[in-house]
Amino acid sequence: MNKKTLFASLRRVLVPVVHGCSNDSTLKLAQALEPEVVLVGLGRLPDDESLSAGASKAQELRKLLRKLGRGEQVRARSQVLVTSEPWPELQRVIQIEDPDLLLLEYTEQLFRLGLSPHEVLSRPPCDVGLVRGPVQSLERVLVPVRGGPTAELALRIGLNLAPKALDALHIQLKGDANPNAPFQAIERVLQRMPEVKLQSALTDDTTRTILDRARKTKADLVILGASARPAQTNTALGPVAERVIAEVPSAVMVVKTRRPAPASFADERVGAGAISLLVDKWFAQNTFQADEFADLGQLVELKREQGVTLSLALPALNEEATVGKVIRTVKRALMDEVALLDEIVLIDSNSTDRTRQIARKAGIPVYIHQDLLPEHGARRGKGEALWKSLFVTQGDIVVWIDTDIVNIHPRFVYGIIGPMLLNRDIQFVKGFYRRPLRVGDKLQAGGGGRVTELTARPLINLFYPELSGVIQPLSGEYGGRRSALERCAFTSGYGVETSLLIDIYELFGLSAIAQVDLLERIHHNQTLEALSKMSFAIIQTVMRKLERHYERAFIADVNKTMKLIRYEAGGYYLDVEEIAELERPPMIEVPEYVASRAGKPAEVSRPPASANRG
Repeated sequence: MNKKTLFASLRRVLVPVVHGCSNDSTLKLAQALEPEVVLVGLGRLPDDESLSAGASKAQELRKLLRKLGRGEQVRARSQVLVTSEPWPELQRVIQIEDPDLLLLEYTEQLFRLGLSPHEVLSRPPCDVGLVRGPVQSLERVLVPVRGGPTAELALRIGLNLAPKALDALHIQLKGDANPNAPFQAIERVLQRMPEVKLQSALTDDTTRTILDRARKTKADLVILGASARPAQTNTALGPVAERVIAEVPSAVMVVKTRRPAPASFADERVGAGAISLLVDKWFAQNTFQADEFADLGQLVELKREQGVTLSLALPALNEEATVGKVIRTVKRALMDEVALLDEIVLIDSNSTDRTRQIARKAGIPVYIHQDLLPEHGARRGKGEALWKSLFVTQGDIVVWIDTDIVNIHPRFVYGIIGPMLLNRDIQFVKGFYRRPLRVGDKLQAGGGGRVTELTARPLINLFYPELSGVIQPLSGEYGGRRSALERCAFTSGYGVETSLLIDIYELFGLSAIAQVDLLERIHHNQTLEALSKMSFAIIQTVMRKLERHYERAFIADVNKTMKLIRYEAGGYYLDVEEIAELERPPMIEVPEYVASRAGKPAEVSRPPASANRG
């Protein structure tokens, strides 16, 4: 699967194939963007031209479309358009196809269709790119930016082209009273994109600066925005874009978004598109499928080449119905048949059923987390078990999966491991899946993830929008490099997944996180009361992170008790339960852990320069 097809903003590009034109530049750019490319044959019929000429043009267009519309990426519409009014007809096609970008050749196609740039750009029905070719190469791309939605579109297209070098040039006009306001949201994002070279230029001649930089960098393509408000200028493109498209020696694409320009760059909504740039790019590059790693022999070879060891820790509390099958399935596939895992351990939370006996019979070490690190006391909760599992495991990479998975498959483990073996910069991997719920004898498709969608993701979108592309932040299947995990604080209860995700992001940056599609996970549902407690703990966890970020307290200890509403014998009453998300320090700060690891060489994970340390 090509990762760039996951960019939500460029899933489909519409390219008119215009009668009498070469169409090469627009088609080459569309294919380089790698979404679905839709071709529509389009010919203009002047008023004084006979209908028979229209039939001839239609035949030629159909022949050309059959030639061009081959392959999985390119699709040609069956109906060609030969009309005296090409722009209204093309707009109707846009309504049907709903493309994210329309590419038109600036001079030849517009001339052949009898269109002006103003006609196309004044009220664009979708995002538009006007291309002045020829496009010879796409190795080096220059994107001049000031800020706002059109600049975000130009950067998005540049990123999707994935050139060897992408130069972003921030233009500041001399004498501008507030030169950075339009650029601030984009700058925040670009600082976290090491593949983008960001430079600034203070000038009184924007066009000359762009032309000079294009020549100096030997840019193959310059992408810049049309005027945000063409009605206020003498040209539809804007004076800068018109001069650049006329004078720059390389290929040029002038873009215009259908998103309205903000009335003021102080408008908070201005930054939304810039954040979307970052999240969409991450989603495309760091979202994997478990099937990509089904070749276990290849994973073992990568493991051997890198000299790393792998541990699987299984947290459990009263899971006798499923724990045996989970252990047998994973152990047979990933330890006995291939040597991918170096150890599997069970971290039990003092189960009262046969969970521990079943695990011992399956041949794996069993620990009761309440008995580990007794000097630090014992707390309830899954997070406590995960924290202490770092103490008893040895692997350079540690993976956790829940032990209540009904449809267990080895992919739940190798899917988590794969991205880290494939890319050494990835520090932490989250699993996601479809979550049908088993209620009695029936299976409810898509019934899971209620706390995720009603609590976790809304909070993340609100306070940590860079993490908004994480599909299931609360999934129980995830793992990371020990050298990263040991630097994270662990909450003891339901908030542990949220806490780890935020800590990894703040320590190492968004690019250090990946997610993998594990297909489907079947498990048993929890009661509404249990879900309410989980939500309460997750809210506490996010508030704790925000308190540290802003260095002020938001919630008092008294607010960490939850009033549960009960009904009994015909009446309601309140029951108070303490659900305080206590936090364990990073394991690297625990003396017993440091002593146990003394003398053992380990990977060292360092936050990249672009990481957010907020």
